[in-house]
Amino acid sequence: MGEFWQALGQFAFLRHALVAGLAASVACGVMGTFVVTRRITTAAGGLAHAVLGGMGLAYWLQTAQGVGWVHPIHGALLFALLGAVILGRVQSRGRERADTAISALWAVGMAVGVLFLFQSPGYKVDLMSYLFGNIMLVDPQALRLLILLDIIVLSVVWLFYNQLVACSFDAEFARLRGLNVDAWSTLLLALVALTVVSLVYVVGIVMVIALLALPAASVGRFTSRLGAMMAAASVLCAVITTSGLALSYTWDLPSGAVTILVAAAIYLLSMVLHGRRLLPGGD
Repeated sequence: MGEFWQALGQFAFLRHALVAGLAASVACGVMGTFVVTRRITTAAGGLAHAVLGGMGLAYWLQTAQGVGWVHPIHGALLFALLGAVILGRVQSRGRERADTAISALWAVGMAVGVLFLFQSPGYKVDLMSYLFGNIMLVDPQALRLLILLDIIVLSVVWLFYNQLVACSFDAEFARLRGLNVDAWSTLLLALVALTVVSLVYVVGIVMVIALLALPAASVGRFTSRLGAMMAAASVLCAVITTSGLALSYTWDLPSGAVTILVAAAIYLLSMVLHGRRLLPGGD
């Protein structure tokens, strides 16, 4: 671990990775709390996998069509937000249709991404890192965009906290108060989509749902207050991403996988501390 902290002062890519992880952690803690308490982890997973379609499209435009200003994260944002709008519209029409839409987004997004990658020239090392995570590949352009996404997510939640909470946990009461529940639910999904994009660099598309859910689920065992849960989950996520980055650099291991294992270990520890049995049939 000491080797990592020494290298942090020498290499800019490590500093970029650390800042990216910390920025993503704040949004992850806030939106992860909504995801866990509202039980929309499956929807978040569908959005995460749909992101590959946008990344594949952007990569194809960049490499095959010579559109130099396009970055894979631009495509990820496009497909993530589009997926959030689709899910928001479908969810308002019934749970069964929503499950079908989530499955379709999951599969179609991955399929579109694979097709565009297949048509793109060259070795796709960067896109493979997006699948499984490599926070050390964060470039300055992506870092600026990740920080901007973080600011947007936190600002919207701060401005519309009461509306988002009301529509998430007591939709009937919110309707009686004149709130457009479907619109606010779609906005919540859009914020989850932005958070998913910010986490792609940290742990990759395949494992993003675990990092979104595990820190919030861990702290949720010890507090029922939503604000406290968000703050604690953000701090815990920052600890997890920093530890994962340091351990992966020190031992030359994949950063995304190490980060998820740290998150899983903390989740298991929270179960033990909370007095939960790990065997089936526990309380």
